[in-house]
Amino acid sequence: MANTLHVGPCFVQGRKVCFVVEKPLNSVVFANCTKSTCHSCQRQRFQRAIRNQHSSSFIAFKEWKNKAGCLRAQDSTADQRERQVAAASQSSASLGGSGLYTSSSPTVRRVEPPSVSDRKVVRLVYVVLESQYQSAITAAVNSIHSSDRNISFQVTGYLLEELRSQENFEMLKKDVASANIFIGSLIFVQELAEKVVEAVQPYRDQLDACIVFPSMPEVMRLNKLGSFTLSRLGQSKSAIAQFMRKKRKESGASFEEGMLKMLRTLPKVLKYLPSDKAQDARAFMLSFQYWLGGSPENIENFLLMIARQYVSSTKNLPIGIIQDPVVYPDIGIWHPVAPKMFEDAREYWNWYNKEHAPLAGLNESSPVVGLLMQRTHLITGDDCHYVSICQELEALGAKIIPVFSGGLDFAIPIEKYFYSSDGNGKTSSNPTVDSVVSLTGFALVGGPARQDHRKAVEALQKLNRPYLCSVPLVFQTTEEWQDSDLGLHPIQVALQVSLPELDGAIEPLIYSGRDGPTGRSIPLYDRVNVLAQRALKWARLGRIPTSQKKLAITVFSFPPDKGNVGTAAYLDVFGSIHRVLKALEEQGYHVGEIPETPTDLLNEIVHDKEAQLTSPELNIAYRMSVDEYRQLCEYSEDLEVNWGKPPGHLNSDGRHLLIFGKHYGNIFVGVQPSFGYEGDPMRLLFSKSASPHHGFAAYYTYLERVFQADAVLHFGTHGSLEFMPGKQVGMAASCYPDRLIHSIPNIYYYAANNPSEATIAKRRSYASCISYLTPPAENAGLYKGLKELSELVSSYQGMKDSSMRASQICNSIVEKAKQCNFQKDIAFPDTDANLLTREQRDQLVGMIYRRLMEIESRLLPCGLHTIGRPPTAEEAVATLVNIASIDRPEEKEPIKSIPRILAESINRNIEEIYSNADRGILEDVELLQTITLACRETVHSIVNHVVNEEGRVDKMPMGFLTDWFSRKQSPWRGILEKYGFGTYSEEDMKPIVKYLEFCLQQLVSDKELDSLVKALNGEYVIPGPGGDPIRNPDVLPTGKNIHALDPQSIPTTAAIKTARIVVDRLLERYRLESEDKETYPETIAMVLWGTDNIKTYGESLAQVLWLVGVLPEPDQLGRINKLRLVPLEELGRPRIDVVVNCSGVFRDLFINQMALLDRGIKMAAEADEPLEQNFIRKHVLIQAKECNCTIRDAASRVFSNSSGSYSSNIGIAIENGGWEDEKQLHDMYVSRKSFAFNSDRPGVMEQKKDLFETVLKSASVTFQNLDSSEISLTDVSHYFDADPTKLVQSLRADKKKPVSYVADTTTANAQVRSLDEMVRLDTRTKLLNPKWYEGMLSSGYEGARELSKRLRNTMGWSASAGAVDNWVYEEANETFIKDENMRSRLMNMNPNSFRQMISTLLEANGRQYWETSEENIARLRELYQEVEDRIEGIE
Repeated sequence: MANTLHVGPCFVQGRKVCFVVEKPLNSVVFANCTKSTCHSCQRQRFQRAIRNQHSSSFIAFKEWKNKAGCLRAQDSTADQRERQVAAASQSSASLGGSGLYTSSSPTVRRVEPPSVSDRKVVRLVYVVLESQYQSAITAAVNSIHSSDRNISFQVTGYLLEELRSQENFEMLKKDVASANIFIGSLIFVQELAEKVVEAVQPYRDQLDACIVFPSMPEVMRLNKLGSFTLSRLGQSKSAIAQFMRKKRKESGASFEEGMLKMLRTLPKVLKYLPSDKAQDARAFMLSFQYWLGGSPENIENFLLMIARQYVSSTKNLPIGIIQDPVVYPDIGIWHPVAPKMFEDAREYWNWYNKEHAPLAGLNESSPVVGLLMQRTHLITGDDCHYVSICQELEALGAKIIPVFSGGLDFAIPIEKYFYSSDGNGKTSSNPTVDSVVSLTGFALVGGPARQDHRKAVEALQKLNRPYLCSVPLVFQTTEEWQDSDLGLHPIQVALQVSLPELDGAIEPLIYSGRDGPTGRSIPLYDRVNVLAQRALKWARLGRIPTSQKKLAITVFSFPPDKGNVGTAAYLDVFGSIHRVLKALEEQGYHVGEIPETPTDLLNEIVHDKEAQLTSPELNIAYRMSVDEYRQLCEYSEDLEVNWGKPPGHLNSDGRHLLIFGKHYGNIFVGVQPSFGYEGDPMRLLFSKSASPHHGFAAYYTYLERVFQADAVLHFGTHGSLEFMPGKQVGMAASCYPDRLIHSIPNIYYYAANNPSEATIAKRRSYASCISYLTPPAENAGLYKGLKELSELVSSYQGMKDSSMRASQICNSIVEKAKQCNFQKDIAFPDTDANLLTREQRDQLVGMIYRRLMEIESRLLPCGLHTIGRPPTAEEAVATLVNIASIDRPEEKEPIKSIPRILAESINRNIEEIYSNADRGILEDVELLQTITLACRETVHSIVNHVVNEEGRVDKMPMGFLTDWFSRKQSPWRGILEKYGFGTYSEEDMKPIVKYLEFCLQQLVSDKELDSLVKALNGEYVIPGPGGDPIRNPDVLPTGKNIHALDPQSIPTTAAIKTARIVVDRLLERYRLESEDKETYPETIAMVLWGTDNIKTYGESLAQVLWLVGVLPEPDQLGRINKLRLVPLEELGRPRIDVVVNCSGVFRDLFINQMALLDRGIKMAAEADEPLEQNFIRKHVLIQAKECNCTIRDAASRVFSNSSGSYSSNIGIAIENGGWEDEKQLHDMYVSRKSFAFNSDRPGVMEQKKDLFETVLKSASVTFQNLDSSEISLTDVSHYFDADPTKLVQSLRADKKKPVSYVADTTTANAQVRSLDEMVRLDTRTKLLNPKWYEGMLSSGYEGARELSKRLRNTMGWSASAGAVDNWVYEEANETFIKDENMRSRLMNMNPNSFRQMISTLLEANGRQYWETSEENIARLRELYQEVEDRIEGIE
């Protein structure tokens, strides 16, 4: 055996085999394998000589895979027949044909009784979530058939997911109708649980036994075993039932562990109770024990027990001895070649280090990887995927400790086995593992039904090691997953990706497939290899001395231009990198000579001092020859389809591929290449995105293979890696994000307010995303003419009782308001103010005042954030004021907002004040402003007590605020008395002050640099939600491993409530603006965003459903996946047709919610209601006839990009100027955004251009949501990229432009504004606001780029919606071009960005979006040439 490498057991053609590879590798011997054979033969499998020859044990797997045919000669006839049936079944229903995620058929699981036999036949039907029981049941039944027992079984098994097929569902109903026994397990998918109940309930009473193990409550109620029943589950009011519910609520998953212990002891007690009920209850509990035991032997005895005790035809039949359940350890340690399962870590390590490690070539210096496994796979024998990862890790040089649990709480085996112990067996606080990989796919604590994330985080935080959660395929076969563009099944994404992320898990890498005929798990050799490499590299981060660690910091340049190097949302990139380098130097990293300032750092990377003056190159860190590139980049040939032969023209000098960046000791700061197609209009038209170009591939090849980075740090939101083509979730080896990042641990600084795209980075590029704070918001304030207008309003307030003087001031106010371009915001009277009544004057001034207050109080991030720099006191105040302005009834101690408390102190309702102020009632506009000022000063009085000399907030002890309640005078009492709110309730103030204390603590807790250091040290980074810190202060402190949310938890009740308010206001505004003041829009074209729905917990999702007249409802586990059609009488209006365009990120994160939307719209389309009250049905009936399709197909209204593609590319085209006319933009939109989602065929996104255009034609409204002050309409290109306003206009027969609305829910007083109003508000508060642009320019290079970006995005709204007034461009020209001082500053800070501003204004004029004087255009052209000359001189 000395010259052999044993790899196995594995599966070839559905059979479990052990294979032996002998040197040389052309001699492959296969042997059928039993468990004992495998465990015995594998003791010798990792010989050092073989591992030195082959870095991966799966080299052998590749070698023998093509020789699998030798097994067929050994197959039994039954085995061959099983595979023939499977092949026939799968060929008749491919994934693309059915549109479902799986097309497997239950026929492959059918086991027939012996054809010649006089035995009694018991008919068994089972439905299970996962397939590992399939082989155990089949083996158990075959064992019965091969024995001399006087009984046989006919078995049909279904995987839960197969019931989406109507054909399979009808088959299930027929099978249950003739069955004796029904078994169900882990049926936790609501719509499929309903199908199971529908199939089984009619036959429940005639079944001899109906046994359901943990599942949805309605499925559990099907249980019937003699007199034992659970038909009243959840309805019982008995003391025991209430006690159990209370304990479960208190103890979470640990209670489930206690129940498992009870399950082992209670049958022994019940055995001695004489009643039938007790014995039937005992039989059920024994059944559960057998089932949890899971082995073929246990399943065999389970079936025999039920047949003998309950099946009428075999009751009391002499069928031999039935063994008690074989009980396996609840938790333990398992190793594929160990002689037994261990329950003691010291015993395991004694065996491992003395017997196994020497044979495997492992020693004390080898890193240790902890593995978490499901016990069911081990005891059912479905363990070859576990064996494979064990093999691969050891082959790569890691020690392993694979632990298992039979329950739901993996915190228990972590605590017991992953720490060292002293001589007395007492566990220490020193972990023995360097990284942890969960192979279960589930949350650490809890299964598919309930999770305890708090307990999980506590356990992982204590362990303090990287935690990877890898995913085995459950609902799809290997081939179905490989062929699917969408990738992993949405149910698995929700249960086995989203939920583990809440625990802090990273890297949801698919490592095993599923064999269709047998249901067994199949290790995917390339995936197992990548997983093992990544787990090992994370483990080694904790062992490599810091002075030797290599880190690749990657910055972005988008759009590709030297003025854009270091692009990141609201982040001072080079200032932050400079701080990171200093921090790493303090930690002992070899960082070489750090440039003295961030500007010096920038110049060393952006400017190549050796290049010619006209060179477009950045600093070149490495030149990679084409030969080296082809040798190191294994997939380079695949890129030639899109980009031709290397080196190509991108990141190339014609002979080499160029890696841009600079080395600082062991730290490389590199510039990520661009997508490559930004300036190519034809490529932008493609419905699917192209592969990365050679330069992009060369960059990541350099990081891994040449520089040999121990980790990469992607710096800021966001780059291109995670948006490269590939599956949505569950990458395959052919997916480019996986190919590019390959084995390098990926750490990613991501903006805390963008959890959706951070989640894409986590799932598609395996990033550990560390959140950074966006600049805390400040009030926009007033400036120039707006400030003068405000002063006039103040004068009017003092003189309004004097008719003559008030009229004069009112005329001045109107004149100044017109100078400030308020003509489209306010309906000015045609007459002099003297001719207006007092009430009319007050109303007019009130409307102007309200507009001014909207601008003044608007929140805006000023400046750019620097990593590790806490906020100033003023920044903290602005954030806290807005936190204090939101009611929080969902808190354990409900919190009233300060505005509500103040309004109630004068016996007013804050909603009434908001409403009246919106209508311009002057008294309430004034009152609202008074409340706002009182709230600000109150928070100021709190924060001022903790300000240091630099004007920043010092860290302070908890309780410093609440101590004031014990004093006679709180610092805010005098303030509130001054403003007239002296009768406020101190009791109401206590909860909000305590909350503000907590929030202030979080704001000043700087974890961003600490978390980076922890990640680089191979430690656990605490997880936390992303989103708006004002809505959800749990986002703070930043520096957390950012995650999204449980997709099945939205929309929440609060989100539904807010959505109804917004929808009602939207429809009311449209009606009032219609000619007859009564007309409803028949169709609304709406955009759904991923981040917005995370921040608001599904508000816009709920808006779509409420427009349609459907309400989402929770199932009995609290998950939102049920719908109720609201009767028209209750709705009180027509059902509105909605065309939903989901962003690519929304599609990736919320595909289950897309199904919810599609189901809701189809529910409305099929409702038999008057067409004038159901616009959906009205349109669908016409479209079904025109398209010659069913109503359900015609009702497709949920669209997005194709899988793996993002955006319409309009944003890219506008950012780069690479477009000819607006028709080209419309073609891009339709080409890329017309992929329909169909809940009847959820496995595919099918392009339906004609239907997409048809439904858009009827739209009279386009609609988007704006949920956060941090990111507004002109901050990013995403909003206009997704806006279909002009597209709809071009499609409509009357060419009438639809009305465009934006729901602004950035404050407690939600508004529905027109798009034009919103663009004007954005322009006034940001682009033209000195407070904003001076804050940006204080960051120099990056700040100048931000100005350029805002101007370009503003023009985007001209292109997509015609929503920009001429004065906006005129004022921008006055502010940034005509002002000589400003011009000089921009030229010096970032000449490339300044050139972009000039070209934007010239382009806006050229495309007829801006009418201006010839003098202005001539000046711009002259200035453009001047900047061009200056840039050439610089370079």
